[in-house]
Amino acid sequence: MKILILSVSLVALLLGGCTIGPDYQRPDLHLPDQWHQIEKTSGTYVTAIQDDWWITYQDPVLTQLIERALSDNLTLRLQLERIRESRARLGFTSAQRMPGLDGQAEASRSQQSAAVSAGSINNNFSFTAMLSYEVDIWGRLARNRESALAQLEASHYSHDAIRLQLISDLISTYNNLRAAQAQLRITRRTLDLRRDSLELQQIRYDGGVIDQLGLQQARSEWAAVRALIPLRQEQVTRLESALAVLTGISPAELMGTLDFGDRQLDQLAWTEPLPDFLPSELLERRPDIRATEAALIAANAQLGMAMAERLPRFNLALFLGSVAGDIDDLLQSSTQTWGISGAILGPLVDFGRNRAHVETVKALRDQAEINYRITVQTAFREVRDALLLTNTIAEREMALQSQREAAQKTLELVELRYQEGYSSFIEVLDAQRQLLGAELALTEATRDRLNAATTLFKTLGGGWQTDEGRL
Repeated sequence: MKILILSVSLVALLLGGCTIGPDYQRPDLHLPDQWHQIEKTSGTYVTAIQDDWWITYQDPVLTQLIERALSDNLTLRLQLERIRESRARLGFTSAQRMPGLDGQAEASRSQQSAAVSAGSINNNFSFTAMLSYEVDIWGRLARNRESALAQLEASHYSHDAIRLQLISDLISTYNNLRAAQAQLRITRRTLDLRRDSLELQQIRYDGGVIDQLGLQQARSEWAAVRALIPLRQEQVTRLESALAVLTGISPAELMGTLDFGDRQLDQLAWTEPLPDFLPSELLERRPDIRATEAALIAANAQLGMAMAERLPRFNLALFLGSVAGDIDDLLQSSTQTWGISGAILGPLVDFGRNRAHVETVKALRDQAEINYRITVQTAFREVRDALLLTNTIAEREMALQSQREAAQKTLELVELRYQEGYSSFIEVLDAQRQLLGAELALTEATRDRLNAATTLFKTLGGGWQTDEGRL
């Protein structure tokens, strides 16, 4: 008996080492050697990934919002539950590779017909332990576990990708909110100036210095700026609501008064220079790329599993038990029963169903590979665009800063000339309009620069630490 069990176990181990189906190999992606948008003069190289990269903006309010979002955002919590699901599936596939041990206990009491026998009452007690095991000859169960493990990794990377997207969306919304608040303040300040001008023109009109046309021009400009206030306020309110949802606040808090502080847009900052990234590093940093590659690994393993399902399965079974008429005799050696069996089960004629299943899974594997290539291609395009935008938006902000200073100086000179009678009131209004436009445009450029930095962080997979310190 022992020799038979050992022989069967040895055969199972020898046969279980064969795994059919293609082993995973990363597709050849033809990556560029370096980024053409980065001049490698800084000499900084990545040493580690910075997980809390948002502290670069040096804004404690923003940091508090992100920390709350990471714990309360419902989308992120949903992804965590999907990770739990994938982990449970992996445990199930791992358990499938192990033998199954079942137990059965049975008790019965019966009486035969008196016409046939003496009509005696019979008792029957039995206990049986059954051990079953599928010998994974073709690696079907191994491929199943490989697929489940890759799916678990894909769930983790998908969580990281959603986390990265959530943080970048929250920072961009926060930047947009601060910009909208700044534009509201600029518009209100301009409205105060227009009101002062209107009051001055009213006094001059009452004194007969100007005609009604000059008074109506001042009133028209005041009304035009006043009409902008509700639009600016609506924009601030909408951005506050969007930021609240991203933060994960409750509906009760959302319907209440939202207060995100009074930080100024120009108080946000981020540090340069950029490190010298290599393209291959991007494949290891971007969670969306790693998630799609894990999905490709899972699809490749599922192809091997589908190919193995076309071949016969070898199952072993062993049972050991005891049957007795009295429960006290169950442990006696004379009542013991045992048996061992082996079975081969495989398809004979299925009219092409298994072949069609393999072709279906192969098509899904090819789709996963194409999706992986698309993700990598998109990632490199996003990095290229983000680097270009980061460089150009800074130049635009500097130009608009000069324009605002020039518009401010022009308004001062025109007002001085107007007071001395060398300029018309129309020139004053025109200078005020130019200053308002320049200030609003500068606010938008500052917002775009901060959003461009956020986009760059996201496209590079988050923050980083360099050999010259944290960035």
